Formats: sequence, C-alpha cells, structure tokens
Amino acid sequence: MNKPSLWERYLTKEIGIEFKACLYFFALLFFYCVYRLCMGFKVAEILHMAEMIFLTYIVGYIQVFLLWNFDESDELGKKEIVGISICTLIYTAVSYFGNWFDKNIYVTAGFAGYVIFLYVCVYFVYKCRRKIDDKILNYDLELFKTRSEKEE
Repeated sequence: MNKPSLWERYLTKEIGIEFKACLYFFALLFFYCVYRLCMGFKVAEILHMAEMIFLTYIVGYIQVFLLWNFDESDELGKKEIVGISICTLIYTAVSYFGNWFDKNIYVTAGFAGYVIFLYVCVYFVYKCRRKIDDKILNYDLELFKTRSEKEE
C-alpha cells in the first residue's frame, strides 16, 4: 500500500480546515443573528460577517497547525482545554473589538460561553464520527476477509 503523498496529506488538512470554517462560521453567524434580531434589527452587517468568515479560517489554521487539532482529539485533556481557551479568547476579543455585539460586555461574555459550548459539541461530533468510521472500516475488513477466504 502506498503512503499518502505530501500533497495528499496537505489536501486532507485543507479540506478539514474548510469544513471547520464552514461549521464555525455558521455557528457564529447564528449567535450573531439571534443577537441582531433581539436588538430589533432584521439585517446583519456585511463587515461583521466578513470578519467572521476570515476569522474562522485563521482560527482553523491555528487549530490544525499550531494547537494539535484539539477539537478532533480522542479525549478532552489539559492540552485540548488550552486550545479551546486560546481560540475562545481570539473569537471573543475580535467580537468585542470588531463591535459585533455593540461592545456589550454581558453579550460578549455569553458569546464566549457559547463558543466554549460549541467546541465541546464539535469535539463530541468528531468523536461519534470516529466511532462510526471505525465500525464501517471493521465491517469492510470482515467482508474483505470472508471474500479472501472464499477465493482461496
């Protein structure tokens, strides 16, 4: 069996970052839109949405290349909590200084809690996905073994 090329490994990381950016952008935008609706606005600021999408890509690269891809780890340990804390701090600081929530400290604190909750949920989603993938791979392996035995 051939080892994946450097290009294939890089492409796999890029696809993962793309998926993370979409997932986290949707979640951030949801919180932002709920806030805007509660404040009586039926529109969202395009500048804020642009900041969110660029930020999710930047944080995605940080997660994958600098912070051990912590949301896809096998367990939530100290290292993963540090990663969650750093990324939450980044998102919260940009939301505050980018004026996403009108510099309302209570909403910004709620946003920080939401981001932490989001990371924990994503961790469990990835964990469930790995279990399902393992189950499928084991099933496929058993099918392959029985096919190989019949051919002999």
